[in-house]
This record gives sequence, C-alpha cells and structure tokens, in this order.
Amino acid sequence: MRRQIHRALALGAALCLAAAGAAAQQGKGTPEHIKAATSKVDGAFIRANTAKTGDWPSYGLDYAETRFSKLDQINAGNVKELGLVWSYNLESTRGVEATPLVVDGIMYVSASWSVVHAIDVRTGKKLWTFDPKVDKSKGYKGCCDVVNRGVALYQGKVYVGAYDGRLIALDAATGSVVWEKDTVADHAHSYTITGAPRVVKGKVIIGNGGAEYGARGYVTAYDAATGAQKWRWFTVPGDPSKPFENEAMAKAAKTWDPAGKWWEAGGGGTPWDTMAFDPDLNLLYIGTGNGSPWSRSKRSPAGGDNLYLASIVALDPDTGTYKWHYQETPGDNWDYTSTQPMILADIKVAGKPRKVILHAPKNGFFFVIDRTNGKFISAKNFVDVNWATGYDRNGRPIELAAARDGTKPYDAIPGPYGAHNWHPMSYSPRTGLVYLPAQHIPVGMIDDKDWKFNENVPGRPQSATGWNTAKFLNPVPPESKPFGRLLAWDPVKQKQAWAVELVSPWNGGTLATAGNLVFQGTADGRLVAYNAKDGTKLWESPTGTGVVAAPMTYTVDGKQYVSVAVGWGGVYGLAARATERQGPGTVYTFMLGGKAAPPEFVQYRMDKLVQGVKYDPAKVEAGTMLFVSNCVFCHGVPGVDRGGNIPNLGYMNASFIENLDKSLFKGPAMERGMPDFTGKLTMEDVEKLKAFIQGTADAIRPK
Repeated sequence: MRRQIHRALALGAALCLAAAGAAAQQGKGTPEHIKAATSKVDGAFIRANTAKTGDWPSYGLDYAETRFSKLDQINAGNVKELGLVWSYNLESTRGVEATPLVVDGIMYVSASWSVVHAIDVRTGKKLWTFDPKVDKSKGYKGCCDVVNRGVALYQGKVYVGAYDGRLIALDAATGSVVWEKDTVADHAHSYTITGAPRVVKGKVIIGNGGAEYGARGYVTAYDAATGAQKWRWFTVPGDPSKPFENEAMAKAAKTWDPAGKWWEAGGGGTPWDTMAFDPDLNLLYIGTGNGSPWSRSKRSPAGGDNLYLASIVALDPDTGTYKWHYQETPGDNWDYTSTQPMILADIKVAGKPRKVILHAPKNGFFFVIDRTNGKFISAKNFVDVNWATGYDRNGRPIELAAARDGTKPYDAIPGPYGAHNWHPMSYSPRTGLVYLPAQHIPVGMIDDKDWKFNENVPGRPQSATGWNTAKFLNPVPPESKPFGRLLAWDPVKQKQAWAVELVSPWNGGTLATAGNLVFQGTADGRLVAYNAKDGTKLWESPTGTGVVAAPMTYTVDGKQYVSVAVGWGGVYGLAARATERQGPGTVYTFMLGGKAAPPEFVQYRMDKLVQGVKYDPAKVEAGTMLFVSNCVFCHGVPGVDRGGNIPNLGYMNASFIENLDKSLFKGPAMERGMPDFTGKLTMEDVEKLKAFIQGTADAIRPK
C-alpha cells in the first residue's frame, strides 16, 4: 500500500510538472513573456550571450560582428537532415537584406520599406507588424533599393531606421511607437537609412546614406530610452567659411581642395552600414563611404586624400570624439566605400597576439588593422584588381596611374559594385578563416568634364533623380567578366584557403558555426551549407528567389534553428537576376528533421521582346539620353537586361509602352516606388523614350 501511495504521489508530481511546463510553453509569445525576455537585453546580455550564442540579440550576433555561432547541434555530420520548419510571408516585393534578431524564440526582422515583423519562432506565426508609412513616391531618393538591413533590440525596445531618415523606437511586446526622431541634418539633400542600428552603452547609433545625391556623411547617437540626441560626428568637413565642428574636421579640411567647393555636393563619406564595438577598449568603429561626387578631379581638383572618405574611424562611444582612423582608399575615385562589414578578432601576427579589425571593402583588398590604434598591419587583394598593385609598408596603396586618369574610359576592377559589398561576412576562430561573398560586376567609367552639381542633363546617369557621380558609366562596353564566389580567406597568411564559384554576382552574406559549417544564400535561389574547412557542399534547399541577406542561427527550447530572410534586390537586383521564379519576401526557418512544405512561387512575368509600338527612328538617340538620365539604374537596358525586382521595359506588353505616360505621370506604380515625372518630362520626351525602348528591342531582336 505504501509503495502504491508513493507511486501515486510521484505520478501526481510528474503530472503537475508536465502541466506547469505546458502552461509555461503556452505563455511563450505572450506580451508578458516578450516584455520579460526582451527587457533583459542590454550590453551585459550581449556580452554574456557570446559564451554560448543561444540567442542572436544584435545584427552581427555579437559586438565584434563575427557572425560565428558556437552552436553545433547542427553540424557537418547531420546537416543533410536539415529541413524546413516554417516559412513566413514578409509581404514585400523589393529587396530584403535584414538579419533577423531572436531572443527566447521571439524574432524581429525588417523587410523592404523598413516594415518590421515580430514572429513567434515556436509557431512561425506573426505577433505584430509595424509599418513606418514611408512615402513610396520618394523611393528614388536612395541609390540602392528600398531595403533595410535589420533592427536593434535593447531593454524591451526594438529600433528601426526608416528609409526616409527617421529613427523609431518600438515596444518589443506590442510594436507600438515609443519615440521617433528625424535624423536628417538637411532636408535639401536626399538622405536615407538602410542600415541596422546598433545599441552601445545605452545609445542607439545610426548612420545615413546619400553620397550619390550630394550628402555630407555623419553618424549619430541617441539615448535609447528617450531618443534625445547625444552626439553627432560628421565624416567629412563642411563649408570652410564656417567654423569646423571639431579638430578632426579642421584636420580633414586640409586634405580637400576648396576650389572644388566639395561642401556644395556634400563631400560624401556617408557611414550607411558597418559598425562594431570593443567594450574593453571602449571604441566604436564605423566604416565611411565614397566621395560625392565620385570623381575626385571634380570635388577636389588639386588632389588630396579627402579625409575621412573610405576609412575605418574609431570614436569614443560616450562622446563621439574622434580617436583614430585608417583610410583604405585615399582620394576615392571609384565609389570604393569602406562601409562593408568589419569583424573584430584576436589573431597572431608574426607569432604575436594582436587585436585587429578584419575588413574586405569594395576596393578588393583584405585589410588587417590594429584596432587599438588604427595602425596598418597588412593588405592583400582577395580578387583581381587593376587600380593598385598593392599597399606599401605605411599602408598606402601603390596606384596605377591609368586608373585615376579620368580622361579615357577605364574598365575598373573591381567596379563600383565592389569586390565585396554590404553582404555580411563571418569569421570562425575554429578554422581561422573569414568567409566572404566576393564578386565583380563590370562597369567602365570616364570623368564627366562638364559636370555641375544637381544639373539634370540627358545622358548624365540618373541625373533626373538626383545622382551626382561626375562620371559617365560604360561609355564603351567593359571587357572584364562578371563573377560571384564564396571565398574562405586566411587573414594571417593573407591568402585564399578555398573558394566556391557561383553562377552570378550578388550572393548573400555568410554564417559560420562551431558545427564546422558555413551557410550562404545564393543569387540563383538556394540556401547552401558548406564544410567550413574545405568548402565541400553538404546540403542545400531552394528558396525560390535569390538570397542577398545573411542566415543566422539560435536555439529555442533546446533545439537549434537556422533562419534566413529572402527577397531579391539591392542595387544590382533592381535590374538583374539569376532566377526564373519570384515571390514575396520570405523568412525560411530550418531545423533537423523539419518536414514543412515550401511556399508557392511563380515564374517571373516576362513577355517576349516588345513589338509593334509605333515610333520615329529619328527620336531614338534623344530617347537614349533621356533613358540614361531618368530610367536606366532601375530598369536596365531594354531587352538587354532581364529585369530584377523592377521589370525590364523591353519585355513589357506593347500596350504598356504605348501608354507610357500613364505610368510616368502620377501613375499607379508610385505606390510601389515609381517616381512621379510630372514637370520633369514632357509628352515629347515620352515619345522619345518610347522610340528608344522599341528601337532597342528591334535592334537586338534575332533576325
């Protein structure tokens, strides 16, 4: 009897525990649970999470932005069993570049137009969404698609930078607005935000984009609780007739030629993406952008390094005070930004431990920089380059004169899309390798000797929508060949360890794990897992459309998941693609043994080459010039390109081209980001554009 009583008590206790566990699980995803889980996220939480990396609380996983997960439940031995658990519709048609954040099974991810989604990982269901209501007719104010790379999470709030320049704090449990700040310093210029904020020591840090449009770069810190601005640091000097903001700006001004009146075109240097933080050194690192305009001969005729363009800059995160810089491309002349993701690592150099920054910017060289003082350690090209032969011992490039001579067409390698763009890279301390998406997209350039700021001239690339490059692009067809590859780079030996050739440029960012895996999405619509040591492909899953964002991984209730946000786009993806299927932006989530069915995708709608539109052949040349200054960066060359997330007009139905004015002037596509050309184009201009579109289609049509 006594034994039966003990058994009954034990059974009762077990049932109580099971019921309690079930109740606890049922409570997951409630506003109360979300508030409790996200309120814990602060600097100490992010640092503690690096020990096991069970959550993914910050854009690059940790302050060092390594994107290396210590999880190994999914590993090289069992990754072939990885399967889809759920997919989530982001309800977007433009580029998706965000890395999701996850804390205790609550995911936060942004889609195009800066829309934020909160998702319950346990169910794959929506918790809430927030739409900042960006004016879509102003989509043209950004160079590179209406994208957003992600959000920040801190003490119960989610922070997103809206495309139109607002920084918004949301309640993590409900999605309601806590505070909102306009970060734009001067609304006379086209500023945007596409990057993910970071939160450092109670301050939300965000940079802006807009160098192509005549912006002056800066990075700003706001109080995470109230939104009060704490400091702002400009990346390039302003008008020298006015007092400079600080000693760093006065120093920079000495490296610019005032004859070019660089301040009228902003100067550039916009820090639109990368940041990292070393809490031990108390240094915040930012990467700065290209010159405005691109051509140094126009913005600084007498030459000069033009500080702090194309640089890594260290700031005091408490005050925004300049500490040091290293300029990777002095006197940038090719849109060689240094805004590409950087990684903080501790490695041995010449047998001695060094605290370094690992960086692979657009210019094609892989840099190892001492992060304590900004001193140059080494740089080697990770792709073929033709603008410099290397770097000297002082860290200055050994340039080829022909690359800077803007009087002749130059097939720059890498081109302005970069040998590596914004797509995140990862670093595994287990292998000692950096995994980065390398590429080349051919673009020839020549200086526009007659360029004037904000002057709209037919034939001047995208000048009607505000571009100011002072360059003509592809004045003659470039001869270099495009490529995309996944590259494993040894930063100590400064050499390639292995590489995987891909079918197209513009592939997704990477994730490295302790399971000896590297994950990457591809332009041709796959998520792939490779052996981190040798690059052997171990697993892949179709994603329907091309992947540009980076995957990430985390645990929920003891199980490891891998998620990736998919949505083809970005500046290259506007007019080009490597898949035949399209669908809405989608979050895919995988785990071992997953059996969920993938979502439906459809074929790209692509009619035959347009035919039958009546036009005057004498208007084709003028239409060509108008197309270059108004349309080409978004729509590509009619019939030559195939279209990306924006259609190629050479493959539209004839009735659409015949009624082109209905789209150009307050047309229905404004709700999807199409500019309104009312007052910018005339009906006669429309006839010239129609002549160019149909004339080009006729010229390339197989005879």
